[in-house]
Amino acid sequence: MSSPSVTLGPPPPAEERRRRRLALVGGSLGNLVEWYDWFVYASFAIYFADSFFPGDNPTTQLMNTAGIFAVGFLMRPVGGWILGRAADRHGRKSALTLTVTMMSVAALLIAVAPTYGQAGYFGAVVLLLARLLQGMSIGGEYAASATYLTEASARDRRGLGSSFQYVSMTCGQLLGLGILITMQHTLTKEQLGSWGWRIPFVVGAVFAIVVFWLRRRLQETDAFKEDGGAHDDSARGSLKALWEHRRQAGLVMALTLGGTVAYYTYTTYLTKYLVGSAGMAKNTATLVSFTALALFAVLQPFAGMLSDRIGRRPLLITFAVGCTVGTYPIMTALGSASSYWSALGLSLLALVIVTGYTSINAAVKAELFPTRVRALGVALPYAIANALFGGTAEYVALWFKNGGHEKMFFWYVSGCALVSLVTYVLMPDTRDAALSRAEEEARAGAQAAPAGAGAAR
Repeated sequence: MSSPSVTLGPPPPAEERRRRRLALVGGSLGNLVEWYDWFVYASFAIYFADSFFPGDNPTTQLMNTAGIFAVGFLMRPVGGWILGRAADRHGRKSALTLTVTMMSVAALLIAVAPTYGQAGYFGAVVLLLARLLQGMSIGGEYAASATYLTEASARDRRGLGSSFQYVSMTCGQLLGLGILITMQHTLTKEQLGSWGWRIPFVVGAVFAIVVFWLRRRLQETDAFKEDGGAHDDSARGSLKALWEHRRQAGLVMALTLGGTVAYYTYTTYLTKYLVGSAGMAKNTATLVSFTALALFAVLQPFAGMLSDRIGRRPLLITFAVGCTVGTYPIMTALGSASSYWSALGLSLLALVIVTGYTSINAAVKAELFPTRVRALGVALPYAIANALFGGTAEYVALWFKNGGHEKMFFWYVSGCALVSLVTYVLMPDTRDAALSRAEEEARAGAQAAPAGAGAAR
């Protein structure tokens, strides 16, 4: 005779809090290494650009490396589709494990890529292939981690939980910049340009092994487990299912446009801008970026908590207004910044504005979709917007600079933010969206309670 089934009640509060903390740490650390590998390319480009693209014009060399950086973004929609579908069909955990494996392979390819002097343009081809693989990986990583961190958080703390995506993204960039600063003080410029730039890519591959082990031990989210058998398998994570939510997908693209351009302008492009336009020493410009990003990372959880109290739209609108109005004066002032402190103050001002987007965009996008298509719904439209605008931001900036119209780029950033501003004003607030059946039942019960109380009276 079979034993009767036992239905377990909800875990005790202490155990629940511990589980959520572990999910937050595990998801964030993996995301950190993913984005370290992604951003370290941009951080070290000023040292390896001439290794793959010979010539006398530094701006042209940087445009070539920035072009390859942008090409990596073109693979993000492909990765978002493939890995977003995998996350919706097989779970967030499996997708997170796959993305970090792909990223480690790409980092190793860059680390061993031959220079132009060793193999002609074959080294640039290897660099390009590695960036394409990284693009696929990061296209799935964003959606899988955004979905995982949002679903794994308590309903009234999803803004806080999802804010750790950009905390970990920024910490990954800080790790890369920290390694760069250390190497700048221990190696000569010639050593950095000849072989030192390879070290951070080796480090990234080693970190990925640790993260692979960590992600294998993550627990799947309750929202995915509850929804696992609720729909036909052929529809889960499919483009057909996403088409049913095409309005939300369009919202993701529009709300991402301004945020991604602003983020890449004030992070990956900032160091190059301070060196190439303000005439600042590379060491000083790198230190400015490092300090500003460290403070930026600290701000994310506070903004996320604020959104849990007042809603998502007020923060998004504040960002878009600030970016639309403030980009031109901030970038113009940065172009003539003559000291570390003036550049730091202006950079931090810009990043405080950008925080209104970065701290909560993961939660907003995840809250727009049902569980069966949430990862794909976040991944594909976000990746398309990034491929068209985020990944090309640095290239567009250098293109304007090379053509003698550098300040046109400032208006370009403002225009992108303006498009997103209109979106934020018109879209609904997503803070109270239910992400699982348990949350839907809790909300239904809360709505029925007042009616029942009124009937009793």
